[in-house]
Amino acid sequence: MAPPPRKVALATLTGATLEWYDFFLYGTASALIFNKQFFPSLSPAAGTLAAFSTFAVGFVARPLGGLVFGHFGDRVGRKSMLVVSLVLMGIGSTLIGAIPNFAAIGVWAPILLVALRVVQGIGLGGENAGANLMAMEHAPSDQRNRYAGFPQMGTPAGLVLANTVFLLTSTAMSPAAFSAWGWRIPFLLSAALVVVGLVIRLRVTETPTFATAVDRHDIVRFPLRRALSVGAGRLVITLLAIVANSAVAYLFMVFTLSYGTSQLGLGRQFLVLAVTGASVLWLATIPLWTAVADRRGRRTMFVVGSLALMTWGAAFFPLLNTGDPAVVLLALAGMGLIIPITHSVQGAIVADTFPANVRYSGSSLLLQLGALLGGGLAPLISTALLNETGSSSGVTAYIVAVCGISLIASLALFRLRPVGAVPVVALSAAS
Repeated sequence: MAPPPRKVALATLTGATLEWYDFFLYGTASALIFNKQFFPSLSPAAGTLAAFSTFAVGFVARPLGGLVFGHFGDRVGRKSMLVVSLVLMGIGSTLIGAIPNFAAIGVWAPILLVALRVVQGIGLGGENAGANLMAMEHAPSDQRNRYAGFPQMGTPAGLVLANTVFLLTSTAMSPAAFSAWGWRIPFLLSAALVVVGLVIRLRVTETPTFATAVDRHDIVRFPLRRALSVGAGRLVITLLAIVANSAVAYLFMVFTLSYGTSQLGLGRQFLVLAVTGASVLWLATIPLWTAVADRRGRRTMFVVGSLALMTWGAAFFPLLNTGDPAVVLLALAGMGLIIPITHSVQGAIVADTFPANVRYSGSSLLLQLGALLGGGLAPLISTALLNETGSSSGVTAYIVAVCGISLIASLALFRLRPVGAVPVVALSAAS
């Protein structure tokens, strides 16, 4: 007997939260800790750039994970791939908490750090699209956006959990002890959290959509090749439409921590707490936006959300630069309210670009490439621009340009007609 859709949705939310906890924990540590632990011979600015480079490596690995897990997810099933991805992420994160630093083993420390970041990236590459499909393919036909939003909620929930654990650990000990060894505790905690996630995830059945494909002998030998047949134009436009959300989100979640402490002199705990609070707003408003998408359609909502990203992206750093804690909180809260408008439905939009029997492969590829081009590069490019110009104006110009590209792409995307037999949602009417 198939479990109720809500139970499946909650299971995908739990698993996604734990995977994003591991991934974001690395981002927080790369902004605040890793430059000193793994790149101590570099200047503070160069060390931060090096730490963000290792952060970006995870995004480079995500498309590889998407390709591998997407292929087997369309051939073997969604559930088994989600179990493997959760285990892989947990192993990578736990081992990060155990590796010696540069002072202990020299250059091998950053090498091991990068290798384990690759493991994290591969694991998340399999999780992202698969969790969306698990929830969406169990959902009632008139609530697909709502249920696909549950694993999307795992992103801010994982960030809240990672930052909360990081903050509690750092406040429970002296700054010297936390920098020396305390930062490892949140990573080692991953081992216990993964066990909890596995217990929940193993109780979920395979999706009806995949089961139907098996019954009809509609399993494709090379699903990615079939997925790409929707056309290069549609693929590129969809990819560009989702890049801005990832770029803005990672500037908000990761780069802000480094920028605020090093450039504005704001306290580390204040910034982590402020980003966490804004992420709670992000988490809480996803159900609102997915309900709007199911009732009113997601086309106008996504376009308006893209415009809002560009507008707030232009205002974000000028607000931060005031250094006024109240204004900084306003800037971050604005991100927490605006990011979920497009984030809440982008997984469903990407999934509906492809036929059901190759949906895992196609959506994995687009979502992970979007994350790489947006979130993976945003902290790195922003740090480089800041170091080169000594001002945040270059960062603002960069993020406005990325948002502008996504806005234009989203307008073009929703003008496209469905492709013949490919069940792409007619976005001017459905969903």
